[in-house]
Amino acid sequence: MVVVTGQSKASATPDDAMSSSDAEDDFQEPATPTATQAGQALPLLPQQFPEVVPLNVGGMFFTTRLSTLRRYEDTMLAAMFSGRHYIPTDAEGRYFIDRDGTYFGDILNFLRSGDLPPRERVRSVYKEAQYYSIGPLLDNLEDIQPLKGEKVRQAFLGLMPYYKDHLERIIEIAKLRATQRKARFAKLKVCVFKEEMPITPYECPHFNSLRFERSDSEAKLFEHHCEVDVSFGPWEAVADVYDLLHCIVSDLSARGIAVDHQCIGVCDKHLVNHYYCKRPIYEFKITWW
Repeated sequence: MVVVTGQSKASATPDDAMSSSDAEDDFQEPATPTATQAGQALPLLPQQFPEVVPLNVGGMFFTTRLSTLRRYEDTMLAAMFSGRHYIPTDAEGRYFIDRDGTYFGDILNFLRSGDLPPRERVRSVYKEAQYYSIGPLLDNLEDIQPLKGEKVRQAFLGLMPYYKDHLERIIEIAKLRATQRKARFAKLKVCVFKEEMPITPYECPHFNSLRFERSDSEAKLFEHHCEVDVSFGPWEAVADVYDLLHCIVSDLSARGIAVDHQCIGVCDKHLVNHYYCKRPIYEFKITWW
């Protein structure tokens, strides 16, 4: 910063005068401003949008009102078209959004009139609503099928914190066996049991509880591991073995894994007296191609 004093140039003495080299050091030409400096010095003007906005979303074309895009102020679309951010245009002057536009029409229909997509598109539209941060649409979609049912299903699966780990184990075992045998498919045994204790004709449940009441010492007599690759259970819920099997097969299928299963019997391990395990054993067949 240059400070100008009240002393005139004429009154300066020779001793006070700066050398030419000192002057050059103190009064160098300013360097070329950086991008940050330039932005601070010359702020860009807000981007102006027409009332009717042409859009190119991943190669699919749409036209809507600017007020529709700004319907909910806390969304990504409202922020994008607020004028605070620069949005590129294509060769035809359409504002370009680098996103798959397959379900963007459903997004616009909700912003326009609150319309919700048909059931078969709910999951896909939900993902797009997450990307664009459209909270009201997310709330509406979560209250209808299939997302409403998925909440209930996840509440059931929450009883088994190891569920996802066991799914991964099924996949890894099947992949390893198929690779080792150079086979198109692999088979593995899976035990799915709801009750922790074995059920025999000699037992009756107390108070319709889902588990049988035994002392700790009695319970240890029934502790064992079935000779299977993966074991699911026990759990306490109304949902039964077939419900969990449906979850396992559905989640494997959702990952593109073809799976068939059938019950091949029960665990016949003798525990004590007249008690045998009797947990159902299923054979899972994973086909890789």
